[in-house]
Amino acid sequence: MAEKIATRASYGKALVELGAENPNIVVLDADLSGSTQTKKFADVYPDRFFNAGIAEANMMGMAAGLAVSGKTVFASSFAMFASGRPYEIIRNSIAYTNANVKICASHAGLTVGEDGASHQCLEDLALMRAIPGMTVLNPADDVSARALIKAAAAYKGPVYVRLGRAAVPVVYEEGTQFEIGKALRVREGKDACIIATGIMIDKAVQAADLLAAEGIEVRILDMHTIKPLDKAEVIAASKECGCIVTAEEHSVIGGLGSAVAEAVCEEAPCKVARIGVKDIFGQSGKPDELLKAYGLAAEDIAAAVKSLKCK
Repeated sequence: MAEKIATRASYGKALVELGAENPNIVVLDADLSGSTQTKKFADVYPDRFFNAGIAEANMMGMAAGLAVSGKTVFASSFAMFASGRPYEIIRNSIAYTNANVKICASHAGLTVGEDGASHQCLEDLALMRAIPGMTVLNPADDVSARALIKAAAAYKGPVYVRLGRAAVPVVYEEGTQFEIGKALRVREGKDACIIATGIMIDKAVQAADLLAAEGIEVRILDMHTIKPLDKAEVIAASKECGCIVTAEEHSVIGGLGSAVAEAVCEEAPCKVARIGVKDIFGQSGKPDELLKAYGLAAEDIAAAVKSLKCK
């Protein structure tokens, strides 16, 4: 069985490593450092860590100011509070000024679990994707999370990184290369293409195995960068595979599914099915049970592929 690690834990580890490499990095948190794992950085570099308290909008303003002074800033809270509560400050003080701030939001999606609808942010990718100049990342596992956090640190400008609460399977081998804006081909196939992001990569691989048993060979793309979208890979999938199923732990409105559908519609029309939360709020429950209840299980992805009758 694959090892399981929460991407928020990977974030904490990557921050400590970055802190040793770059003394210009500072970290902010909104009184949730134990949960977001920024405490790991605070313990090693207390003079470069600032707890803004339960004042997320103020934290984002602080982040913008520190960035203007030349710092590379990581600002963290739960996704609901990191993307929703301070939205106007993110838009006007960070994105509009192209501030070098990395908003790393943990506890995203249904897999927040028992905390329920108030904390299960299903709209953050849509919110951040709509802001001009914002880069949006959604790693799948420990390896990709650590790699993309380091890529975000090297990238000049605002970045939103989506992270999870629950431990998830490690999909990638250590050393796998990830590039912002470039999708990763996880599996080859031409009968259909599954484009997934975040923790849904593992579900996509499980779905591909189910389909392979029926003689259906699917391509899997890890679209870890929601914005800028790798349109070249999306268009290639449309032309070479004939149909696409997107999979995300997010609303079907405004996230990966919307981005892929927009690209396909404009340049290479094909059948597209979107696996995600269907414009409803979440509820309290165990992470895996919630994914199944909301139609985000491997079996749901496989069924969507077959429903399109690509070939």
